[in-house]
Amino acid sequence: MDAAAGRARVVVSKQLRASLIFIYALGCKFLRSAVAGGEMIMRLTPLISTALVLSISGPLFAQEWIEFASRDDRFTCNFPTQPTVTRTTYRSQHEADLPARIYSATQGKSRYSVTVVDYTQAQRILTEKAKSCPAGAEPCLGSPGDEGHWKADIRGATDYAAWQFMQRDAKLTLFVWGVVDLVEGHQLQLTNNADKSRIFAGIYMHENKLYIIEGTVPAGYPEPGLFQQSLGWLDENGVGLRYQSYYSNGFPPPPRVNRTGRGQGQGRIDAPGANPDQARPPQ
Repeated sequence: MDAAAGRARVVVSKQLRASLIFIYALGCKFLRSAVAGGEMIMRLTPLISTALVLSISGPLFAQEWIEFASRDDRFTCNFPTQPTVTRTTYRSQHEADLPARIYSATQGKSRYSVTVVDYTQAQRILTEKAKSCPAGAEPCLGSPGDEGHWKADIRGATDYAAWQFMQRDAKLTLFVWGVVDLVEGHQLQLTNNADKSRIFAGIYMHENKLYIIEGTVPAGYPEPGLFQQSLGWLDENGVGLRYQSYYSNGFPPPPRVNRTGRGQGQGRIDAPGANPDQARPPQ
């Protein structure tokens, strides 16, 4: 594992805890209804057992998930276990071999990963590559100021990543525009033809880094909402950030939500050791 890529804190996930509380409350509601209706004690026994299991094992189950923060790649995400970090390369649309990291974890038959591709290297790599292109080969050469089509490579990164999902042996069931903490991107759902397992993916571009979040669960399993919804962003100081309006990569960023002072957490996850008072003030 790449130790420099990130550290994690083991905590009770807020989202999962809320879900358990909801289930517990729902069980209590059914208990009250059953008692009011004078139903048999045999009908009550499974509900009581369920409530006891939730009240005892709920916190233990919730602790299995961790809030992970990577200072290097400036993102946060909930994983079922400490993710393994793998260095790799990612070939872009215009054939730049870009440095990337894959953060991955499993829970039973379910798989979770966040792939981060460093498109800040695209200009350098494609400009250098264009120097060896044959004369007149425009698709390779690009144009002055856009050598090797590095600008197009960055602008089309999310679309190209989505296209790669569509080449899998799977049926596309959802493809929509979406945001995570107001950073725009694509959201996809696919069903694998081989085993009917389901893929839930999100593709986002933030500060010229491509983030591909992917959760795969067996057929019939609930969608990995806790994983999907937990993706967040870190600023240059490792402090969780959120924008005040939509962020579109390549355009001037909108003002950030104020994180300084008390009561300004906004539910953001910070990297270990980060000080929210160092967050950049709203612009």
